[in-house]
Amino acid sequence: MPPRRNFGTTWWGRAWVEALEQRAKLDPNRLPRGRTYARKGTVSELHVGAGEVTARVRGSRPTPYRVTITMRTFTDGEWDTLLGVVGTQLGHAAALLDGELPGALAEQAREAGADLLPGPGDLRPRCSCPDSASPCKHVAAVYYLVADEVDRDPFTLFLLRGRPRADVLAELRARRSPARGEKPKLPKAADAGVTPRAAYARRPEKIPVVPPPPRVAGPPAVLDLDPPPSTGWTAAALSGLAADAAALARDLLVGGPDAAELTFEEDLARRAAGRPAAEVTALAAAAGVPPRDLARWAHAWREAGRGGLAALRESWQPGPGPLAEAQSVLADAGLPGTPKTWRNRLTQGDLQLRYGRDGRWYRFVREGAEWCLDGPPAASPLDLVY
Repeated sequence: MPPRRNFGTTWWGRAWVEALEQRAKLDPNRLPRGRTYARKGTVSELHVGAGEVTARVRGSRPTPYRVTITMRTFTDGEWDTLLGVVGTQLGHAAALLDGELPGALAEQAREAGADLLPGPGDLRPRCSCPDSASPCKHVAAVYYLVADEVDRDPFTLFLLRGRPRADVLAELRARRSPARGEKPKLPKAADAGVTPRAAYARRPEKIPVVPPPPRVAGPPAVLDLDPPPSTGWTAAALSGLAADAAALARDLLVGGPDAAELTFEEDLARRAAGRPAAEVTALAAAAGVPPRDLARWAHAWREAGRGGLAALRESWQPGPGPLAEAQSVLADAGLPGTPKTWRNRLTQGDLQLRYGRDGRWYRFVREGAEWCLDGPPAASPLDLVY
């Protein structure tokens, strides 16, 4: 059985989760259900904006519930305090650009009264579900999914406090630039270095250990200007390509050379999996793929990667052994309806199990006239039914 999905793979992602669980005093009885909802992929159309998070969450009704979470944004005075903390050390801004949130920066900002993480009263959630609890399980699920966004880019915390990454960096650049009429500071004298004789006389140091791959791909640098209009490119489009290249490079480090052997459809699904709905529609138009199909491919890729996409799009005829095992599991589960078998798929009511060429089982549930992948794969159909 695959390991249980966790939230907060970086220390600042975990700090977001801990801030919700401890400092924001969420109802502890709601958190487990919210985590389960988040792990099952019920959250869609997640969008993080300035001081606001919106999403849709599938529940017991056919139409997904609408979730809106507003976060208290900083005043101009609090922003001045926070940017002053960031500007105290060049390393703070450099680390943020590299996709890292220094612990010293977060602590200094908190002590100065401009805490990036949410405290009591900072979050105000709303959900269209009838549950009167605060938070309901749908809101709690979105809280956990925001941890993924915080993991990917610590500037998400700045955005939730009211200012996007580009504005923060522009303000930092302006603070570093000399004021009008002020003479720029002269650079320090260059280091004279060492002579060739002294360099060759030094004892070689031990070769450093190769560092582990990063947990998440770092965000690209912000371009100050758009490319010339005649090129047809924009700074946002180039940043998107750079971010995708960084994500693929990290996959290569983690997964080895096989990670690069993707088909056109697989690479398209991988790229769409990390984008909001509006960008998926534009990507589908550029690739000549129906937007609805690409949205389903992206969901399957998020749930189970290459194997999930193959289970969604392919059918094939396996041997009788795996299918017989799944038929026995469905018969013992006492589900309504009669099990039906077609190639690598067993269907009973609104549940369908598909056997992949990778020897794993994939669970699908009916959504209207379509089948939707419902979570990561398992080695045995038992893990997907009970």
